[in-house]
Amino acid sequence: MRETICSVGIDIGTSTTQLVFSRLTMGNRSAGSMIPRIEIVGKEIVYRSPIYFTPLCEEDRIDAGRLKEILKKEYAQAEIRSEDVKTGAVIITGETARMENAEEVLRAVSDMAGDFVVSTAGPDLESVLSAKGAGTDRLSRETGMVTANLDIGGGTSNIAVFERGELSGCACLDIGGRLIRIKDSRIESISPRLMKLLEHYRMNIRVGEMADIPELKRLCTILASQLAQALHKEALSPMHEKLYTNNGSMLPQKPAVEVVTYSGGVGACIYEEEKAPFRYGDIGILLAEAIREQPALSSLAVYRPSETIRATVVGAGMHTTNISGSTICCQSELLPLKNIPVLRLREEEEENSERLAAAIRSGIKLYGTDSGKLAIALSGKSSRTFSQIQRLAEVLMWGADDIIRRGGPLVAIVEEDIGKSLGNALKARIHNNCSVLCVDGIHAKGGDYVDIGEPLAGGAVVPVVVKTLILNVRE
Repeated sequence: MRETICSVGIDIGTSTTQLVFSRLTMGNRSAGSMIPRIEIVGKEIVYRSPIYFTPLCEEDRIDAGRLKEILKKEYAQAEIRSEDVKTGAVIITGETARMENAEEVLRAVSDMAGDFVVSTAGPDLESVLSAKGAGTDRLSRETGMVTANLDIGGGTSNIAVFERGELSGCACLDIGGRLIRIKDSRIESISPRLMKLLEHYRMNIRVGEMADIPELKRLCTILASQLAQALHKEALSPMHEKLYTNNGSMLPQKPAVEVVTYSGGVGACIYEEEKAPFRYGDIGILLAEAIREQPALSSLAVYRPSETIRATVVGAGMHTTNISGSTICCQSELLPLKNIPVLRLREEEEENSERLAAAIRSGIKLYGTDSGKLAIALSGKSSRTFSQIQRLAEVLMWGADDIIRRGGPLVAIVEEDIGKSLGNALKARIHNNCSVLCVDGIHAKGGDYVDIGEPLAGGAVVPVVVKTLILNVRE
């Protein structure tokens, strides 16, 4: 059994906007008489748009009308209708995610992109998607070396580190090529994110003045050093912690990074030297040169990734979607469901019925149920036998009584392959008072959000996107 679906990735970045259409092929990887194990077995890009400058109507507002026109034009050029698109993501990244109408633009664009094209933002997700789009996770798995991808764009640098193909940490810093813009050899604008750094190092860079190349090179050398510090290859300077977006967390010191790949607009310039320093109207080329020459970074093995400037958009189109297990309990009229907050239960709570019910009730109060949406996520490792599954259904009913009384839906996400059995046990107890959806084979953490799409493969599985919806906060 094979089924092919169309996926779209749309990346609205600080400097550029682009999209790709991909073909995802699903297949059954289990032996003939075993329970089907349907997975994505093939990924192929079928259309790449030109790269557009992200349209702005003011310095802090995205021009949603022009943006939608660009996307409509590219859908037509690719000869793909929004109803043909079954999955994918609209990702808003970098400085653009801080603009005051960013969330409104995400909703508007995802509404026209396709029924199950999800809208999302957040530096951690961007770090992971750009690294996967660049192929850094695969490189780490194939070489056995700890590999970091630095996706350096117009407003931010997103870093993701992989060990044997598994993510071990990610971070995002306010370092990018368009933090200083240059027009007619003069400084046109400076991002507020850079001001404290400029003051700390007493740099003579001011709006309206002529672009002083030696001084801008000194700034870029400092920024390149900050990237080396983020990888723990240099001692941390006093300003380093202030460069993380939203006071974000640093990368763990272990495992130690051995290999780097670069992606993003500035990342692409690292691999190809450019003579004209202000060709793109910013400091991106100077920053790329400084990174290329930075001693600690150049001491690492450097690989050229499969994608550079398109890494995030490729990641959005090909690496956002998970496929559920084949033992699910699904009422198709419920789907698609979008932006469902996840209440994650700990494994030790699952082992005790009273603690589990209390944790569910407490979590429901914390999240609130006014929207009627909440996904209860658990491992299911303590509920593998028939009697254990029946007991788990009873406990879920006790704990989620408030959701059931409101008419639901009651949504459970389980890692173990017990979705169908658990869902049927719940439906037998709840009767028609509340709709039930049990999805298995998916890992989701507390604080995540999930989107669950319409059934695929003859109703055997559903597409699931696990994501973070939190936009960067403007300061």
